[in-house]
Amino acid sequence: MPKIEVNEEAFYTLADPAGRGRAWENRDIFEEALTCAKAELDEDSDKSLPPAERTLKIELNDTNRPDLWGTAGCARQLRIHNGGKAPEYSFFSRPGDVKRTDHKVLVEKTVQKVRPYLAGFIALGRAVTGFSLRDMIQTQEKLAWNFGRKRRTISMGLYRIAIIRWPIRYRAVDPDSVSFVPLQWDTPLTLREILKQHPKGKEYAFIQEHEPLHPLLTDSQGSILSYPPIINSADLGAVQVGDTDLFVEITGTDQPSVTLAASIMACDLADQGYVIEPVEVEYEYDTPFGRSVTTPCYFQEPVFCSLVRVEKFLGEKLSAGDCIAALTRMGVRAEKARGMERGDSAELEGILAWPPEYRNDFLHAADVAEDVMIGRTLPSFKPERPRDFTVGRLTPITYFSRRVKEILVGMNYQEMIYNYLGSRKDLVENMRGDGSRIIRISNPMTENYEYVRDSVLASLMMSESVSGHAAYPHRIFEIGKAAYRDPAENYGTRTRQYAGFLNADRDANFNTAAGQLQTLFYYIAREYEVEESADPRFIPGRAASIIYKGKPAGVFGEIHPEVLERWGIVMPCTAAEIDLDSLLE
Repeated sequence: MPKIEVNEEAFYTLADPAGRGRAWENRDIFEEALTCAKAELDEDSDKSLPPAERTLKIELNDTNRPDLWGTAGCARQLRIHNGGKAPEYSFFSRPGDVKRTDHKVLVEKTVQKVRPYLAGFIALGRAVTGFSLRDMIQTQEKLAWNFGRKRRTISMGLYRIAIIRWPIRYRAVDPDSVSFVPLQWDTPLTLREILKQHPKGKEYAFIQEHEPLHPLLTDSQGSILSYPPIINSADLGAVQVGDTDLFVEITGTDQPSVTLAASIMACDLADQGYVIEPVEVEYEYDTPFGRSVTTPCYFQEPVFCSLVRVEKFLGEKLSAGDCIAALTRMGVRAEKARGMERGDSAELEGILAWPPEYRNDFLHAADVAEDVMIGRTLPSFKPERPRDFTVGRLTPITYFSRRVKEILVGMNYQEMIYNYLGSRKDLVENMRGDGSRIIRISNPMTENYEYVRDSVLASLMMSESVSGHAAYPHRIFEIGKAAYRDPAENYGTRTRQYAGFLNADRDANFNTAAGQLQTLFYYIAREYEVEESADPRFIPGRAASIIYKGKPAGVFGEIHPEVLERWGIVMPCTAAEIDLDSLLE
């Protein structure tokens, strides 16, 4: 989960409705107040330091609120929840609104297939301090790393306006045709050389290195601002303590996410006393928000939640006024309304809620109800004893899974436990798959946990790939969930309980795998048949499908040499994967 470091004095001042910083001197009250931001104090400040130098470490336990990943954003939530007035940001436009300004960015068609979207704004009126610069960089990196998937979908740059000549051009160029001096470097490098020599270039080369054209940001005189999303230039892109006027830009591959990141940064700086002026972004191609977009831009739509749904979610009947008061404490504007939710046949009384400019996490009525709960605070709900007497028991699949586990342990296999999420490289590419049935998470925290596994074999291969130093044979197994796309299901996906086991040894072959499978099925008292399998994870002719009562129930055989090579495994491997749910049906 994201963690932020904040200056104690600045945070307390921003979080105090009175602006004096005294509301949180009691540590117990402060820690309780953090719950409204789904946060907790990770590390207290060093009291031996002067107040202005103390640092708090705060851990955010929710990933759908990137607006909280900075000093001003987290403090704003505490301030409003504690009775402060929600700030009004007059500098926002709506999609389709065009505000002519002296600050314009021209986005050329060459970036449409490279990194197509940009948002930006101007921040004026305050000198950058050491603390504020560190906080800007922290917010920038948290948004780009977590929300922007390691800068793949979002990256941000800060620039000194004083030496920029408008309008700015955003275009794509041959990476060998342009050179400039990047930050923390002394000599010019081409874009391709930056990816090979500069530390930031090496770290983020995976984003651009395979593209024929790379994005570039220049001013009207050709001076380079940055090479998004890799590195700023050492002159226009080198913000220093004492600078007063800044240009903030965000580029990326998803326009709503890029625009939201710009909104978050603009609101944070406005809360800290900066004057925010918009930037007009003019595209040479169509975008979801149009060809001319003035940013910061408020693009969110209101969400309706019925009072019936609130009662169902929270277990207590609340009036529209109660809900509106609770949402106001969360910075959410709401009004009484009548509307329909999915599955309703008639209009219901409820509330219509507009998310603040810095939030875009209202996807369903449940999100509105959640904010009502947090706004009211959990202690305000009366505890209620259960009305029904129930007896808990294990499900049949759990009993059966435990039985299979005991048998595999008796066969000298060692149990492993893995994450259900993984990367496309591990779950698809390394297993010679086509990815047609794998489920992708729409907004993952990191590409390493971007997909839901559709098989347990990739997890077993991962363990074997780092076990070459251990004495052979290696026998490991896992029993766990896997999920995959299935159009026949209501939600388009199916989740199953799988058992998978792997044997790595010099003599591992199809016959040994068949013998181990036969032993397992003997002890679970199941009869099965086999058919030749074309599963690409196995060697053709040395793999078979497991058929139970006329239906496929798994696969086993010798792992394909290409799969072994991709995992860096040098020993032959056999493996089997069984759908345990199908053996109970």
